[in-house]
Amino acid sequence: MNRSYSSSNFYGKVFKLALPIAAQSMIVIGVNMLDTMMVGKLGDDPLSATSLANSFISVFQIFCMGLGMGASVLVSRYWGMKQSSADRTQADDASIALKQTVSLMLRLTIVLAFLFASATLFCPGLIMRSYTEDEKIIELGIKYFNYSIPTYFFLGISLTSTIVLRSVGKVMYPLIVSIGAFFVNFSMNYMLIFGKFGAPRMEIAGAALGTLIARIFEVVLILGYLLFYDKSIMFRIKDIFMSTKTLIREYIRICIPVLISDGILAIGTNSVAMVIGHLGGTFTAANAITSVTQQLSTVVISGVSQAGAIVTGITLGEGDRNKTMQQGYQFFKLGLILGTLSAAFIFIFSDLIIGYYDGVTPETAATAKQLMNAISLIIVFQGTNSIMTKGVLRGGGDTKILMIADNIFLWVLAIPLGIAAGFYFKMSAFWIYIFLKSDQIAKTVWAYLRLRSGKWIKKISTGS
Repeated sequence: MNRSYSSSNFYGKVFKLALPIAAQSMIVIGVNMLDTMMVGKLGDDPLSATSLANSFISVFQIFCMGLGMGASVLVSRYWGMKQSSADRTQADDASIALKQTVSLMLRLTIVLAFLFASATLFCPGLIMRSYTEDEKIIELGIKYFNYSIPTYFFLGISLTSTIVLRSVGKVMYPLIVSIGAFFVNFSMNYMLIFGKFGAPRMEIAGAALGTLIARIFEVVLILGYLLFYDKSIMFRIKDIFMSTKTLIREYIRICIPVLISDGILAIGTNSVAMVIGHLGGTFTAANAITSVTQQLSTVVISGVSQAGAIVTGITLGEGDRNKTMQQGYQFFKLGLILGTLSAAFIFIFSDLIIGYYDGVTPETAATAKQLMNAISLIIVFQGTNSIMTKGVLRGGGDTKILMIADNIFLWVLAIPLGIAAGFYFKMSAFWIYIFLKSDQIAKTVWAYLRLRSGKWIKKISTGS
């Protein structure tokens, strides 16, 4: 390995992208944590209902991440081609392919939002019953859903548009927008949940409405920037309706496996939430406390993961395969380091975080502590393979194999083991969680072997 390359140049490029992405993720997670904490003041049932309703909304969010990250693979590669090509025709082809990719992504996002909004509108009770049999929690969840129906459209468009802006290096503007959305969400939630400053006391419905208002704020600023001010992609309103025939085959080959992979993983993650929901209100409330903490502890990992996909795509777009392999090994080492730091964060601060939720029962707090201990072990593996599978390998265009591997490890290994541990062997919360997340350990080993093979680097064309 080239030692001069492997130090400051690499880390400077990665963290220039990763830190604003991580900061934005922290703000988004901070909003979720505030929601959880505020609703947690109302008791276990509202906390469980909000957590389970958001599990379904999170499925949509993961689908959108799949759409956005799939498009990001192409956008970063075409951006690299456009920036490095001395051939004017090739640069123009890459520019057109950039716009076609964004157009296809936005169309699919709107279709997906319509499907989820329709499901939430017409069968909210059925959705909640898939998570729990507790009628009180179901009733509260339906109330939350009633105010969440339009959220899908605003959330989907802002999320996917943010990802493509990051793919061409625009990371600071989305961060600034998220800071604004944080204050909007916090203010609206405080007013509407507890009935402050003359607003009605809406409790759980207020949490949903506050989030909706923040999403509207977000999409106006993000989409407005993309359509009217961005000078990199140069995507404008008329381009939404542009012909995309020449790119459809390449888009399907690269992007659709990412969507399918993340979509099926979302269903799998949702299935894990269903398993947890049927283990009882105590386990569900405890998981709601720990899940936000887990997300908060991995924001830098998430940022590095997305930076990994962008850096890998741009480097391959410039035509440098050897440099891409060097970067891959450095990303793997970085994953191990960041995973270990995240584990330490959770282990050190778990008692302090759990102690804040003074509205929950002692049984819920004790279960949350077990889950925190389990997470601090799993996060080392989760952090490493996330940077590899969602970052480097995906950025190399290895999306089809990733789709297969991700879902084999989840459906054949993790979910069956978790169900057996929870329902048949009646194990403790610690071991149930370990088995539910055992795919993270297996994927870490697989990702390293895939990296060494070099087979993950795929050729991508502009479709012209």
